[in-house]
Amino acid sequence: MVQSGAVPRWISLAVTFGALLTAMGAVIALVQPAMLVSPHDEINGAVHIYAGYLFARNTALAILLVVLLIAGAKRALGNLMVLVGFVQLLDACMDVAEGRWIIAPGVLVFGVLFLIAAARLCGFPFWRREAWGQ
Repeated sequence: MVQSGAVPRWISLAVTFGALLTAMGAVIALVQPAMLVSPHDEINGAVHIYAGYLFARNTALAILLVVLLIAGAKRALGNLMVLVGFVQLLDACMDVAEGRWIIAPGVLVFGVLFLIAAARLCGFPFWRREAWGQ
């Protein structure tokens, strides 16, 4: 069951901060893709193509997070937060697999925070059937 009233302040702050970080990632991918790889890695056409995909993905997610927050669309916002949270968890796994130990904890915390906030926003944890029903 979706709670009535405004989005709780801590969730609004988490969504705003998450949208900002996601948008910053988009800008970095577009403007300075070399920041996404190790210093010794070559920046070639393939890197630019995938940086463009990252820009598109992150920009869409950041815009939708803000729009849904402003609109007060709790269920849609909660669902999007689950998606963003899972993306962050997978990003953290990739960071660990590729040895980017410095950023992995921050990405992991961001993902977990979004999953917890989505569960609170929707009234049920996303893994329960009630979260996805009418």
